[in-house]
Amino acid sequence: MTDKTTPENQTTDTNGTQFAIHRAYLKDVSFETPNSPAVFQNNQKPDINLQLSTDINTLSEDLYEVVLTLTVTAKHGEQNAFLVEVQQAGIFTVKGFEQAQASEMLGAYCPNTLYPFAREVVASLVTRGTFPQLLLSPINFDMLYQEQMANQETIQ
Repeated sequence: MTDKTTPENQTTDTNGTQFAIHRAYLKDVSFETPNSPAVFQNNQKPDINLQLSTDINTLSEDLYEVVLTLTVTAKHGEQNAFLVEVQQAGIFTVKGFEQAQASEMLGAYCPNTLYPFAREVVASLVTRGTFPQLLLSPINFDMLYQEQMANQETIQ
């Protein structure tokens, strides 16, 4: 007999640690073409800028919401072609890990799990805006997390 309240994707290690993805969901989305229709007359390839941020919200003991925000701006010179902002969120159980491990799970592993969802939303919105397909490159969230931790150590 299986426990219906336990997510199928929950993993429990022999040392008592637990990780589970309860839900991945689109929390907020925005797509703007502030200079349309004039922007469609410009056939040059726009400059793309990607900004990332992650927020971690504690919902209860061992239960967290991680929100990955992607902001993509495409410009032709000084003129915005389009702006996309996606907040892809997930609810995760992170239990039994040491503080440093739990922090890395929430700061790197969870965003890495959410990124493909956000990336697909960005690609879909850009295409629906009738712009050329935009495929965001993979991101190494482990490296970004390590850099962030190193920066915090140098500040302190």
